[in-house]
Amino acid sequence: MPEILIRNADTILTMDDARRELAGADIRICDGLITELGHNLKSDGAVHEASGCVVTPGLVNTHHHLYQTLTRAVPGAQDALLFGWLKTLYPIWARFGPEEMFVSAQVGLAELALSGCTLSSDHLYLYPNGARLDDTIAAASELGLRFHPTRGAMSIGESDGGLPPDMLVEDEAKILEDCIRVIDAHHDAGEGAMCRVGIAPCSPFSVSRDLMRNAALLARDKGVMLHTHLAENDEDIAYSEANFGCRPGQYAEDLGWTGPDVWHAHCVKLDGQEIDLFARSRTGVAHCPCSNCRLGSGIAPVRAMRDAGVPVGIGVDGSASNDSGNLASEARMAMLLQRVAGGADAMSAREALEIATRGGADVLGRDDCGRLAVGKRADIAIWDTSGVESAGSWDPAALLLAGPTRVKHLFVEGRQIVADGRIATLDLGAAIRRQTELARRIGAEI
Repeated sequence: MPEILIRNADTILTMDDARRELAGADIRICDGLITELGHNLKSDGAVHEASGCVVTPGLVNTHHHLYQTLTRAVPGAQDALLFGWLKTLYPIWARFGPEEMFVSAQVGLAELALSGCTLSSDHLYLYPNGARLDDTIAAASELGLRFHPTRGAMSIGESDGGLPPDMLVEDEAKILEDCIRVIDAHHDAGEGAMCRVGIAPCSPFSVSRDLMRNAALLARDKGVMLHTHLAENDEDIAYSEANFGCRPGQYAEDLGWTGPDVWHAHCVKLDGQEIDLFARSRTGVAHCPCSNCRLGSGIAPVRAMRDAGVPVGIGVDGSASNDSGNLASEARMAMLLQRVAGGADAMSAREALEIATRGGADVLGRDDCGRLAVGKRADIAIWDTSGVESAGSWDPAALLLAGPTRVKHLFVEGRQIVADGRIATLDLGAAIRRQTELARRIGAEI
């Protein structure tokens, strides 16, 4: 891969171990790696001028449901709480197939890339009409984003006391078989991997204890990570107490779902003991502030989690509960909500950006990403701070206070994915047109 030089950035926010901020500096990239940071660097390769720009690590999205990009702002689900929202949408999602999964992932990942995201997880837990996790993996590969898909599942349907309709649940033995298949086919445990696969039973109210326990055993046998939803809202807590006789944190611990190879989405309702448990065990959390607001779930205790030492990243969640997939905006919302809950000094713009970069990479077990340092992967976001969003700002590096939410340039593994604010690796307009056609067709069938 040719050498690239990013030259003369106003500020480089490295998020390295020392959290250095470099003024008027350059970054040299070769073979997908950062090989040098400094001033007045020389290169025989391509040069990207970054004057008037702030450079950061690529943002990291720790929780998403990409298939939901096809079901934004669905009537009947716009004002519902979590369980009612799900019951409205399950019958719609049951009409999806491989093309819907692929196109939704294309558009959702492109939206993330435009907001500065270079690494995204995805939680796909339903597989109607022949859909497979492979459909979303193909979309990420085509776009060129680093990807951490998780093989989700639902196995307890309405007839057995679960929330999802029976037509969307799967046999547990077949779920585990397919987990093995996709891990063997797509998981890369190596440094700089473009695709890693996790195992992710959907939630305590849609799978059995046996599946949760067996998924944990399988994940550790295969050396992959575990992911699920946990303690999302008051309904979630009530379900756990009524059906399991304990709070979600204890349920997770009893079944092997704590540790540095586990991350849970939401965790809005964790109490002090659960926060201490996650801190001791280094269990990660994907904080999804906009979705939590949209569904009225509450404000996650991120300040308390961070202070205790819980690894925390940012997630946009699905576009049926967020309606947007802008990771920069999500990080800003995380900052603002902690200030609402704890005061104006509860979280700085730089801390929120750290959570959205280095923090998310650490949650996903990727210390090769999320920071700009020699030897780390060349996943780099370049933000133009010469525009109206930053006009008058005394500190353009405080991007989440006064800065753009769309990148100028984005590199993943040294490959340019966004150039001058446009996706460079696929025909996004064609993908959007096809997505619109699919959404209208499904809507006409309901």
